[in-house]
Amino acid sequence: MKQQDYAVGATRVAADRPDGRTGGSGRGTADAVLAVRGAGPADRAPGAAAADGADGPRVPDRPAVDPAAGTAVDTAVDAAADVTLSPDPGLLRLAHWFAEVGPGRADDLCSASFGLYPARHLGAAAEPAADPGVSWWHGPTAHSATSLRAREDRTEGGLRRARRDGTELPVVRSGAKPGRPGRHRRPEPVRVVPPTVPPQERGGEELPAAERRIAARLLLAHPLVTASGPHADGFPLIRRHRDWLAERFDTLLGYRLVVGPWHARLCKAGLGPGAGRRLRHPVTGAPFTPAGYAQLALALALLVDAPEELGYRRLVDAMHTAAPDLAAEPADLAMALAALADWQVLGELPADADDSFVLTVDRELARAVPAGPPALADDADDLIRRAAEAEPATAVRRLLAETPAVLAADLPEDRRAWLHEHRLSGPAALAEFLGLEAELRAEGVALLDPAAELTDLALPGAGTLAQAALLLVERLVEEVRPLPGETVTGDVPIPDALIDGVLGDIADEYGLPARYLSDRTALRCDALDLLHRLALITPTPHPTRPPAWRLRPPAARYAPAPDLQPAPGTGRHSRPDPLIPSPAAHGSERRA
Repeated sequence: MKQQDYAVGATRVAADRPDGRTGGSGRGTADAVLAVRGAGPADRAPGAAAADGADGPRVPDRPAVDPAAGTAVDTAVDAAADVTLSPDPGLLRLAHWFAEVGPGRADDLCSASFGLYPARHLGAAAEPAADPGVSWWHGPTAHSATSLRAREDRTEGGLRRARRDGTELPVVRSGAKPGRPGRHRRPEPVRVVPPTVPPQERGGEELPAAERRIAARLLLAHPLVTASGPHADGFPLIRRHRDWLAERFDTLLGYRLVVGPWHARLCKAGLGPGAGRRLRHPVTGAPFTPAGYAQLALALALLVDAPEELGYRRLVDAMHTAAPDLAAEPADLAMALAALADWQVLGELPADADDSFVLTVDRELARAVPAGPPALADDADDLIRRAAEAEPATAVRRLLAETPAVLAADLPEDRRAWLHEHRLSGPAALAEFLGLEAELRAEGVALLDPAAELTDLALPGAGTLAQAALLLVERLVEEVRPLPGETVTGDVPIPDALIDGVLGDIADEYGLPARYLSDRTALRCDALDLLHRLALITPTPHPTRPPAWRLRPPAARYAPAPDLQPAPGTGRHSRPDPLIPSPAAHGSERRA
């Protein structure tokens, strides 16, 4: 499909491509939400019509610009000054929607309108369960594969056991003695590299199948891949197998794949209310605010028809003219431009952009950013809902491909029935397509990625936060996991004091960075946020106080082997065993 056939307005879609299918933002339908204007012949970059080989595109010849000379830049800017910058109406309306909603709905709206979020999967596969109907609470765990590495082998910034005398070392519940590796400490595993098989000795179908899987995983992790970006090595594989990939993505997930001469775009659907992925600053990792999202959509509204060389001040002035009521802080604008530069819509940005700086604009990529869920939405909520619409089979497969785990209790009745009926075949087809491992349990299904490549968050992972979160979740499971025979419906409540006690134990046993030593509240918030984004815990909102937290069944896969008679915690922050009388109680008995 040609790029100009992808980026079209509502009228053109309704008139030229009314295929009548549904399925959210992935598939084209007869109506459109984002009225991105189509690219005419004059808008195409030089060389776009040239034939390109099967192994990769021919990069177009662009005039070299020497910033030191300044002549070429000045000429380009002077020529572009005569071009009127007018915003795309659909993206302009989207910018106002972002400004009107709260943070959570802004994340949902971003996933629905752009669909540039990566897949997210759990790793560290557990031993296969003899019965797929066994509960996560009492099934095989992946704990042995996720223990923290020993101090001498730890990664930079990770947790390490705190220095203390041997007599003061705690005895962990697994029975490890002082001076010996405990259950949180293990040596770096030896990586076994399989022998390389010469291409001429490989089977006729083995190499193409491996290439297709690599390309599919790359697209699901990075929905926008360019020929000159950080994942350029995989772009020739996408182009080589584009027809097969387009058919499989459409059949299994209802996603539309557009492969142009210099970029590939997988148009993902929205994830629905409350499930959107938060966009973050590509350098600092700071989360986008609604104002930042608004500036992103507003800038994009002007860049889809902007000249290839555009002055920074001219873009800022045009944004203010197009939407004077969307004035934002400089940090919000900087965050929006950084995201556009990360997607290569804009060229490299300087550390401090001044008014004289000239932006390099790629209109083709600007038009590729909106996934454009083809529906004429009435407002932000309508767009979020329409972008996630799909038949039960497609909707469940999307959740399996994009989220850490799918629990039957979270699904509507029709989707729950489909998952129950296709419990084996549904996940197996996706696992084969994407190179994942299916983990079936009584509560639902998780597609695992032990290689930790097809996910934006890894657990276990490197760094203090990921390791502290791993320790937190495994100890929470030890404390609140239901015993066999107990009737458990849904998630298990976590006492608030238990979270603080476990984090206090972790702080005592491990050396924390200064940031978390001086601010335990930050450690709590960051660790809970990471576990929440991995769908291992979930909040129960309260109108007047912070939310209470509940432990989700998949969290139990990170716990040690079930201890049906758990001992009380030994740390000074742990809650006492209610069955053991306290010293005060003994004293009162003696006094009595």
